[in-house]
Amino acid sequence: MIVTRAMHARLCDARELLCSAAEPGLPIEALAARVRVSPFHLSRQFAALFGVTPHQYRIAARLERAKQLLARGELSVTEVCLELGFSSLGSFSALFSARVGESPSAFQRRMRRLWTVPGELPPVLIPGCFMLMGQLPAEAAAQFSRSAPSARSLECGA
Repeated sequence: MIVTRAMHARLCDARELLCSAAEPGLPIEALAARVRVSPFHLSRQFAALFGVTPHQYRIAARLERAKQLLARGELSVTEVCLELGFSSLGSFSALFSARVGESPSAFQRRMRRLWTVPGELPPVLIPGCFMLMGQLPAEAAAQFSRSAPSARSLECGA
């Protein structure tokens, strides 16, 4: 299917509107009117160009936004659901679980463990050998470190 430059621009505008957080529930008919194309033609051309229908693209974009909001941990699952324009918590949770592979609350808990203060590594990402070194007594750890200062050099006046 050949897409003209003008149609390509309209379809890209439609894609941007589908990703827009300002209008999460924009109907396909209203979207088609905004980009000046018939709803059927929009769906057909959009699928040919991007590989998914506008509805599928909107769902994927909303779920990506949900993952971002859940990972930040500032909103509850219910607040994320309402923020993204889902009609019910049950439908949001079922869709999220089916597409992501875990419930929104489980995803949020898992992301909280990985979320860190800037400059710190979460314990999951610290190599095991370093974790073991941290559990050694100070004298034993100093033996393994070439540049570790001795206890004598740390004393005042030494």
